This record gives sequence, C-alpha cells and structure tokens, in this order.
Amino acid sequence: QVQLVESGGGLVQAGGSLSVSCAASGRTFSVYSMGWFRQAPGKEREFVAAISWHGGVILHADSVKGRFTISRDDAKNTVDLAMNSLNAEDTAVYYCAARFGNPSVTPESYAYWGQGTQVTVSS
Repeated sequence: QVQLVESGGGLVQAGGSLSVSCAASGRTFSVYSMGWFRQAPGKEREFVAAISWHGGVILHADSVKGRFTISRDDAKNTVDLAMNSLNAEDTAVYYCAARFGNPSVTPESYAYWGQGTQVTVSS
C-alpha cells in the first residue's frame, strides 16, 4: 500500500504558472505508475497526466498538452505537475493517484489516491 499527499495548490492569475507535488510513502514508490487527475465543481473527475513506473511513458490530456508537464523523482518519492499558461478552465481540485502496471487515463484503474489540492485560476 502507498500513501499519497498533494501540496502546492493555490490561487494564481490567468496566464500564470503553478506547480503541484505529490509525496508518496509506504511501499516502494518506483513500482507504481502515477497519474494526476482533476475535478471541478459539478464535473466528473478527469485525466490530466500520467507517467509510467520507469518514466519512459508519459501521457498528457489534450487540454493540457504543451502547458502542463508531469515528472517524477524516485529518489524523493515525488511526482510533480508543472502548470503553465493557466486559465479559468484549469480551476479544480487536483489529485494524484498510483497504480501497478502501465499508466492509464481511467481514474477507476488507480488503486491509491491522495486527498487533493485546490488550484484556482482567477481571470
């Protein structure tokens, strides 16, 4: 089992940048593929980005491609999401998640979740 804790959310102006981080504890972090998802009020949880356990496979949702970058540091047991050119549509609670096997865009396929961190973009 792995425990996940997100940090780094906050309020940012449209066009600005923000990074959120997820710290993992428990079982060996390097065996998990990691994903970032987000959920805005009244909407379904949606895929943002994912990275494989070995870092060789990286996925980004079309809506964030070219603006957001996922990365992992197995020495620190962290996975980060760097967000640039933020707009109001990026406002949501951002969650990190972990799963065995290849990275997935489907939230139901992830076994472990953090509590989320709020990102608010003001226009």
